[in-house]
Amino acid sequence: MSQPLRGKVALVVGASSGIGKAAATMLAREGATVTAAARRRERLESLQAELSSVGIEISISAADASNQTAMEELAHRAGEVDILVYAAGTNTPDRAMHRLRPDIWRHLLSANLDGAYYITHALLDGMRARRSGHLIYVSSISAYGLGDVSGAAYQASKRGLLGLAHAIRTEEKQNGIRTCVISPGLVDTEILSLRPAPTPSETVAKAIRAEDVAEAILWVAKLPQRASVPEMLLLPAEL
Repeated sequence: MSQPLRGKVALVVGASSGIGKAAATMLAREGATVTAAARRRERLESLQAELSSVGIEISISAADASNQTAMEELAHRAGEVDILVYAAGTNTPDRAMHRLRPDIWRHLLSANLDGAYYITHALLDGMRARRSGHLIYVSSISAYGLGDVSGAAYQASKRGLLGLAHAIRTEEKQNGIRTCVISPGLVDTEILSLRPAPTPSETVAKAIRAEDVAEAILWVAKLPQRASVPEMLLLPAEL
């Protein structure tokens, strides 16, 4: 039987929109003490007000995931975190190799992968001391297979999340720390606007929603300590 989240402390990085916002909302509704973090404070304030209007309180913290110091300070403010959800990420229309400049590469790797390492590194000592922690990373179907049109930087960063999570699980499972990488297929979120060309509306209509991925995150987060799901693929049924 899955465990309740009341009394658990959750930190969601990338909570200003999309999957992160949906995950922060669902975790809070399930009783977790949630800190929602992202770069865009105004978006976080809007989420906080929206939940407060229905009697659900969350903390918010503006922080840039690609900044190591910001992630260390965020970890300190969030306290004794039981559950991390790393849902920060971006892409670029300039993803093809003939347009992918070094600064664009660095920007994507910083947001999609470096930030996951920074916040994880900042939380691990506390999790080790408490002998408990659940690290949940949102990757992508682009982390698998022989490549797709999402671009080299995006694919490298999302595959990197798999390597990060599996290494942590191997090294830290004896300390009670679990990891999970959830890799969705096409999701109808703002990141679609960063494609080189608009996604056809009939394709978007078949995409999964941010709430679908958040439901998967919630299910993983509620598993008892004895159970671990290292990876999960979540795909649109018709694509």
